[in-house]
Amino acid sequence: MSDQTASNPWAAAAPATPAAAEANPWATPAAEAPADAAAAPANPWGSAAPAPAETPAASGDWLGTPPEAAPEPPFDWLHPFNEAVLPLDTWVDQGLNWVVDNFRPFFQAVRLPIDATLTGIEQALLAVPALLMILLFGLIAWQVSGRRLAIGAVLSLIVIGLIGAWDEAMVTLSLVLTSVFFCMVIGLPTGIVMARNDQLEALARPVLDAMQTTPAFVYLVPVVMLFGIGNVPGVVVTIVFALPPLIRLT
Repeated sequence: MSDQTASNPWAAAAPATPAAAEANPWATPAAEAPADAAAAPANPWGSAAPAPAETPAASGDWLGTPPEAAPEPPFDWLHPFNEAVLPLDTWVDQGLNWVVDNFRPFFQAVRLPIDATLTGIEQALLAVPALLMILLFGLIAWQVSGRRLAIGAVLSLIVIGLIGAWDEAMVTLSLVLTSVFFCMVIGLPTGIVMARNDQLEALARPVLDAMQTTPAFVYLVPVVMLFGIGNVPGVVVTIVFALPPLIRLT
């Protein structure tokens, strides 16, 4: 028996005899092997029996299945304006995307002179020392309006410098000066031509009214889409908003 155990360590233990049970009272009697054990393979590391195949309903990809389309509600004649009948917003988006795709080179060409002028003015303002700039603006205010405005301008510029916003103030001033320059370049000739042509003035008046009454933030997004991100869109929006009064008063 010991030879069989040494040759086959996985062999089941022999049934205990009464003498062995008396010699070892703590031993557990070996259970009889079930009938299925004889049919088990000789390899103790063999894999378990294959799991039953899943049903088609359980194996279906329910996450990847598109949801069923909701039935379209019938038209309600008592409330006909619950949903848009004319998709004006879709038409505007499509038209703006078409303009951006087809006329982007043109608007980039318009951007070049504005960007060059803005960069030149900004560099010139930042190159001048702050104290000299304060003195210069004080003299200009004194000559234009008087002593009170000059003192107010000097004190305001000193406060701007003390809070650390001098460079930002010069950038803002360059935006304003660039907008004023292009408004004069465009507005003065246009106003003179419209003053001599009544038909052109009648055609341009609704456009000028829309430019002057529409809030700047409404056409800021289309301008950014056409001209890109930066200071140039701010200049363009300022020109559009400030140009109509100059044309009307010319």
